[in-house]
Amino acid sequence: MSNYHLGHSDTEHERLIRQARRLAPITKRFFLDAGIGPGQTVLDIGSGVGDVAMIAAAIVGPRGTVVGIERDAKAIERARMRATEAGFANIEFFQSDIDDYSTDASFDAAVGRYILQFLPDPVATLHSVAVRVRSGGIIAFQEGSWAPLLALSRHLPLWYAAISLLYEVGTRAGANLEMGPGLHAAFQDAGLPAPRMHLEMTLGDDLDATRWASDVVRSVQPELERFDLHYESLGDLSTLQERLHDEVTASRSVVPWIGLVGAWARKP
Repeated sequence: MSNYHLGHSDTEHERLIRQARRLAPITKRFFLDAGIGPGQTVLDIGSGVGDVAMIAAAIVGPRGTVVGIERDAKAIERARMRATEAGFANIEFFQSDIDDYSTDASFDAAVGRYILQFLPDPVATLHSVAVRVRSGGIIAFQEGSWAPLLALSRHLPLWYAAISLLYEVGTRAGANLEMGPGLHAAFQDAGLPAPRMHLEMTLGDDLDATRWASDVVRSVQPELERFDLHYESLGDLSTLQERLHDEVTASRSVVPWIGLVGAWARKP
């Protein structure tokens, strides 16, 4: 079972799309550095509403193909619609758990972003994914690290209170919020070579950057209540977005997002 505590509502899907728009340049650079290129076949696990699959599809081009695996039916429906609207004819989405996905195809690469951290056994998933990749093919994943986010946020009391609550609720829900650095060991435990790795963060003071925290607070509000995590320090949640932005603007500084750790290796 997944430890995805953010829910699967339409509001959460819209939040993911906004988040993905900001992360897209980082993921594109990562895929290119890993060796993903025109004409390749790519398996994307935990596709969600399709953003990572569309980045891969743009890179591999019309001679390549991308297969996206996602077990949430509502997300798959949205992903298919978005890919069609964006003009991608080289993506197929399947509703399935990766362990249940059956195909005779052998992929040139397998990718994922913010997925392994929510799984109870990421090593087993990496191993299952690697089986579907040809020898010499690419395994490339991006996962989060909250340590730099927390460290760089202490000068902003309201922002820090919000992300500290988000960290606490994610941890209690079973997510591994330091899965990014943990990819080094996870790849090797799955029988893969030690991966090449780097960490990248986005920083900003614009409304899109500052609303990220309030958006996620809204997504996890049911979980905050389930775990009896008091969020009175955040004040009225209906005005949280505005107050976060005002705090950052007044500080004449920037807010960080979750550190995005990329790790890739070639299958022996």
